[in-house]
Amino acid sequence: MRLPLLALLARGPAHGYELKQGLEQLLGSAYPQPNVGQIYVTLGRLEKQGLIEGEDIEQSSRPNKKVYRLTASGRTELRTWFDSPEDEPRVRDDFFMKLALAPQTGIANQIALINKQRRQYLNSMRNLSKLAAEEDRANRIAHLLIEGAMLHLQADLDWLERCQEELEELE
Repeated sequence: MRLPLLALLARGPAHGYELKQGLEQLLGSAYPQPNVGQIYVTLGRLEKQGLIEGEDIEQSSRPNKKVYRLTASGRTELRTWFDSPEDEPRVRDDFFMKLALAPQTGIANQIALINKQRRQYLNSMRNLSKLAAEEDRANRIAHLLIEGAMLHLQADLDWLERCQEELEELE
């Protein structure tokens, strides 16, 4: 959450609720909606780290609001983030750990686990398809997010098929 908030502040000062709305508008309904409390906690941490600075703005009819700006250190942190490729291989996968340990426990059947996971992925795919149909076509970022998630799910489904074939050969 911290780096996306820095990225939103790179376009100009904003308060927490504006940042929440910015994320929601950019990413659409497919992305988990950020909790405003989480945003304010993160903003507090970013301010303590010197990556942003906050200024209390008086409002006549409402409580004061705090508007945040990106600092030079925050801009440097943001550049570093954009310059660094993501390297997160999915070797720490909870499902795979279940699959690997199931025979040793006598509690779960590997093929049953695969089938249950397959149903979960197919349900997720259906839900994403519905979201794609409902999402505003003008929001290309949200559609790219949904498309990427669906492609990952398809790869996961293909991998489950491969796992099942391997396990059936061992029997």
